[in-house]
Amino acid sequence: MNTAIDNLLQILDLEPLERNLFRGRSPQVGWQRVFGGQVIGQALVAASRTVVEDRHVHSLHGYFLRPGDPQVPIIYEVDRIRDGGSFTTRRVVAIQHGEAIFSMSASFQVHEEGLEHQIEMPKVPTPDELPSEQDLKEKFLSMAPENIRRYWERERPIEMRPVDMTHYFSKKPLPPNQYVWVRATGALPDDERIHQCVLAYASDMTLLDTSLFPHGTSVFNPKIQAASLDHAMWFHRPFRADEWMLYATDSTSSSGSRGMNRGSLFTMDGKLIASTAQEGLIRLRRKD
Repeated sequence: MNTAIDNLLQILDLEPLERNLFRGRSPQVGWQRVFGGQVIGQALVAASRTVVEDRHVHSLHGYFLRPGDPQVPIIYEVDRIRDGGSFTTRRVVAIQHGEAIFSMSASFQVHEEGLEHQIEMPKVPTPDELPSEQDLKEKFLSMAPENIRRYWERERPIEMRPVDMTHYFSKKPLPPNQYVWVRATGALPDDERIHQCVLAYASDMTLLDTSLFPHGTSVFNPKIQAASLDHAMWFHRPFRADEWMLYATDSTSSSGSRGMNRGSLFTMDGKLIASTAQEGLIRLRRKD
């Protein structure tokens, strides 16, 4: 198994401490704070461990309250709010140093048949028509700023193939739209919940970036203080996170040092599998 995927699955395999208490760890890769997608994924694992197996998450809503410390474990406390006939609701609080760093509500549902419709997938090049991560590294990394180079050189459990790389190298204002193909870099177990948790982990990637496109900058700019503030996700249809998915994102507004972003995730054959929404901090750092 791919080492990065193996590590991700270990990180998502929380240690049970008590009936509603779980402990998670962070990878020791030199990050100053815990990656937001990791906390979302681990919180979803904690909630899922308290729900009967025939129910799967259909929505989650989370708030990032404090930066996570990667040097110490994260305790996840689950509140079993409701177990209904068709839906189950859970609330999760992630705790470090005696304080909440993240809170999330999640709803689970049995699979049901019903009315069906969806938006159309954008027409973009397929992953096979785009350069691989290795190709991108060989072609662009030598010209990239050091912080971008470090980001792309790090082994990651999620492979990304951007349709357009312009925003990484240009300071030109761009339309607030982004298209990135994503997938796990190794095979995942045949467990729907694992695929949902891996996608929740990946859903925090690239989303906030889109709100900076119209301003000709990126999260790698040291003059920008960027951080996820909240994160919502809706799961529409079953999928595999180890197969290519198109992450189509747009930004509807930026104001008050915040950027609003939306995302849609499609399978290769155009099936809409999930939607996301996130508001993030995009504050201009003061000179002092």
